[in-house]
Amino acid sequence: MTTLISRSVLKTLVLITALTACVFSGPSFAQMSIEITGVGQALYPIAVMRFKDENKLPVNITEIIRQDLAHSGYFKNTENGNASESDEGTPNFKSWAARGADALVVGSVVQTTNNQFEIRYKLFDIRKSQSLGGLNLNSSADNLRAVAHKISDDIIFKLLGERGIFSTRLSYVVKEGKRYRLVISDADGQNMRNALSSGEPVISPSWSPDGKKVAYVSFEDRKPVIYVHELATGRRISLSNQKGNNSAPAWSADGKKLAISLSKDGNTQIYSINADGTGLQRLTRGNTIDTEPQYSPDGRYIYFTSDRGGNPQIYRMSAEGEQADGAKRVTFKQGFVTSPRISPDGKYLAYIANLGGAFRLYILNLATGESRALTDGSSDESPSFAANGRYVLYSTKVGGKRVLAAVSVDGNSKQVLSIPGSDVRQPSWGPFMD
Repeated sequence: MTTLISRSVLKTLVLITALTACVFSGPSFAQMSIEITGVGQALYPIAVMRFKDENKLPVNITEIIRQDLAHSGYFKNTENGNASESDEGTPNFKSWAARGADALVVGSVVQTTNNQFEIRYKLFDIRKSQSLGGLNLNSSADNLRAVAHKISDDIIFKLLGERGIFSTRLSYVVKEGKRYRLVISDADGQNMRNALSSGEPVISPSWSPDGKKVAYVSFEDRKPVIYVHELATGRRISLSNQKGNNSAPAWSADGKKLAISLSKDGNTQIYSINADGTGLQRLTRGNTIDTEPQYSPDGRYIYFTSDRGGNPQIYRMSAEGEQADGAKRVTFKQGFVTSPRISPDGKYLAYIANLGGAFRLYILNLATGESRALTDGSSDESPSFAANGRYVLYSTKVGGKRVLAAVSVDGNSKQVLSIPGSDVRQPSWGPFMD
């Protein structure tokens, strides 16, 4: 009975439904809201002053930067008003220290043409009484959110020494009534744009390493087919249209191949395929179900879900296939485990464990074998690491609706991303774009 149950669950993982492709369209729907449900224990106090002449802009640069820093889980904004500070000269470090700021951000806006602006910003370390430099960025009116995110990322890098992720993008599926949309947004959930729209469910979006394409599965021809979709143009190719299920696409780190799951020979097994749809190669040859493949960042291994031991667990094999060095079991602490995702540095594995009917997000240290829950949820699914490896995005339920949630890998910072009146699911966090 255990094997039958596990096979049923794994078959559910590879069921696909239809969608219809469309070129990016502007948002005509409610924007996503973010609720911070937990924060780190030690927040860095920072003063982000109102950018001088910001009223010339169609968007509020200052508020976007303040929200980015707050959502990072590392910063506390000490200034939330409309006061501005000159970005010329040196600030009064003692005065700012007395006001409780450890860092200061100042900036200004210069309109260069009707639709072009120069955004200037400077960062100061108040504790060390020194300038940390800044940026002068030119932008059209429709790219100002990207400029704000770039400034936020620069602040995080200069103060914390790590890459910020606010210039990356998210993909996720929004369900409204009987309609489903594959949406691309900024990392903060805003600037939402449709990539795909359908009257049938959409699942399994997967970003290419360069952030220009998304692979997904469509059932529009009354059978599951894997497509690769170019986001800028809406052009797509049919990657795999084999007999049976074509599911679970995942890109290799160099973008040259994808690992996929196919049932063309009976049981669902794992294959590799070139990004242009050529060179199909079978990688597993068992009598059980093998699915949800994920390449390791160094390209040497593929992690996948299999019920070969009875209940679903996560295994690892050579990227050349199981015949090269066998498949080794990776998860042992929970009895029912699915949805492997590898951190960008290859050190951690995020997964979903079924604990008596409660599906909860876990993280495993691959070097030590130690695992721990990142949430106390019961409906978690579809984990995805941020490009810097500091956060895990996933889908869960709040108030009976599916929402997105993000949690830091230390579990301290948690937030919920939701769209009023909609279910949000199947998230995937995009890569760094440079």
